[in-house]
Amino acid sequence: MKIIKAEEVTFEYIRRDEDGNVESFNRALDKVSLDVKEGDFISILGANGSGKSTFAKHLNSILLPTEGTVWIDGMDSKDEEKLLKIRQTAGMVFQNPDNQIIGQVIEEDVAFGPENMGIPTEQIRERVDEALKTIGMLEYSKKSPNRLSGGQKQRVSIAGVLAMHPKCIVLDEPTAMLDPAGRKEVIRALRALNNVEGITIILITHYMEETIYSDKIFVMDKGKIAMEGTPREIFSQVDELIKYKLEVPKITLLAYELRKKGMRIPECILNVKEFTDALSR
Repeated sequence: MKIIKAEEVTFEYIRRDEDGNVESFNRALDKVSLDVKEGDFISILGANGSGKSTFAKHLNSILLPTEGTVWIDGMDSKDEEKLLKIRQTAGMVFQNPDNQIIGQVIEEDVAFGPENMGIPTEQIRERVDEALKTIGMLEYSKKSPNRLSGGQKQRVSIAGVLAMHPKCIVLDEPTAMLDPAGRKEVIRALRALNNVEGITIILITHYMEETIYSDKIFVMDKGKIAMEGTPREIFSQVDELIKYKLEVPKITLLAYELRKKGMRIPECILNVKEFTDALSR
């Protein structure tokens, strides 16, 4: 079943002068069409200005298409009567966890979403504990967010979305402000949510290494879908990715360069284990 369906989605930012007159249009999305099946782990890649973050904001009605349609679990994103249901279905996590955490205590922050949904108090307690346990932060429930690392804060942000019981989580560059250890921590949590809980994950990122376990990757450029396929299909096209100003995973690029020099290595290496296995043959 498709949980996200975008059909010919176009979005234009309008620039106005001081009197409110239209000065110019900037087309950020240009007839984007894609489908996401429930339970998939999808990554959307693109250089700065490619339109990937603008597209992410269409997936829970933060932005609405200028043209075209986005369906979230069968609901039209432009249907105002379905707005609350859409945002319960597709939760959003942004890149700066400090902008999302509002509680003085972690469990209070995670409870904020369910409280606004009108969930009974006893169920909120269950949801908070469940969400914190799922992302491995239950032992921190009574602590202040100020005492957490960047990766831990982002996991709390994810828990806050989880407590609302979404079918899908959309993450707009959630590791952009984290160090490498924090990035790995968040990606491990996302993979667990997808593999164990069956939650659909849509990850917007420019870190190639974060995408190698995706079911499918979409590459955006100038507001369009430029490439799509499995990680192996995408990362086998090294020259194409470089053309779109994207870095290839370092181990993939190393294997690619060695192949060019004549070494007998499989065409697309995605991780260190595959690389060492190829060298030992």
